[in-house]
Amino acid sequence: MLNATVVLPDRPLPDLRFAAECDCLAHLYGNAGDRPMRVRFYATDLTDEEWQVVRQVMPLPGWLLGRGGNPEGFCHREMLDAVRYFVDNGNKWRAMPADFPPWQAVYAFQRRWQTDELLDVLHDRLREQVRMVEGRDDPEPTAAIIDSQSLRGASTLVGDRRGYDAGKQVSGAKRHIAVDCLGLLLVVMVTAADLQDRDAGVNLVERMRALFAKVRLVWADSGYAGALVDWALHKLALNIEVTRRTDDKAGFVVVPRRWIVERTFAWLVNCRRLVRDYERTAAAHESYVKWAMITLMTRRLSATGVMPPR
Repeated sequence: MLNATVVLPDRPLPDLRFAAECDCLAHLYGNAGDRPMRVRFYATDLTDEEWQVVRQVMPLPGWLLGRGGNPEGFCHREMLDAVRYFVDNGNKWRAMPADFPPWQAVYAFQRRWQTDELLDVLHDRLREQVRMVEGRDDPEPTAAIIDSQSLRGASTLVGDRRGYDAGKQVSGAKRHIAVDCLGLLLVVMVTAADLQDRDAGVNLVERMRALFAKVRLVWADSGYAGALVDWALHKLALNIEVTRRTDDKAGFVVVPRRWIVERTFAWLVNCRRLVRDYERTAAAHESYVKWAMITLMTRRLSATGVMPPR
């Protein structure tokens, strides 16, 4: 379980004459106060309630922990607003609205958070908070649901990033995810679309098992049936239960447990950047999936009025 407590370094606060409008770390300890604050009016902008949720669980940057680097010159809240806008609207980096910080700075911010695993820390802390608010006794899950979703690929999807899913008749990539019983993301993995679910499932459940030791039961569809079930049971002590659609009912049928992961896919495709795979690397697409889930979780937490502990 990740500790959501944020402990600030023991150092005097700087002059806050220019930082009175924001309490982010870039304002308190960096140089963000030298720039005027932007007016928030996009639907993707963090509300004050959402910002208080995020502010309590944001990981500390390396420069604030004495690991080197320069203090950030742009407001953290504005950077988060910019990344949320980018993922939700699916625009090009160079087409970022002019009222946000320069697109190069926003790209560098999200890239740094991806490579330094700060994004994972923020995402996992928020997921733990949502689970606790929803009445779960343990912030870590004990069961999961896995599935995949084929995505058409843009022209930037080349080489081994692109494949053809003959069943769905889709040329592009495939998004594999594992979620808990609330539909919250546990693991995401992006592969070429021609990789079979049972083959990709080996790496997917291995990643999940390494991150969530308490998971013992996984629900999946028939695409994961076969050797994967026996392999997971003997190698990972993981019970994969294949849930199948009944043949005696015509039309649309809600399959127990599997509808949860399908709902998560529906949440993701509400973000235009995730409708197709535009990215040159799988890691970039996976990071945008996590940003989309962060937006969903902050909105859910702010609606409950429950603030994470300091």
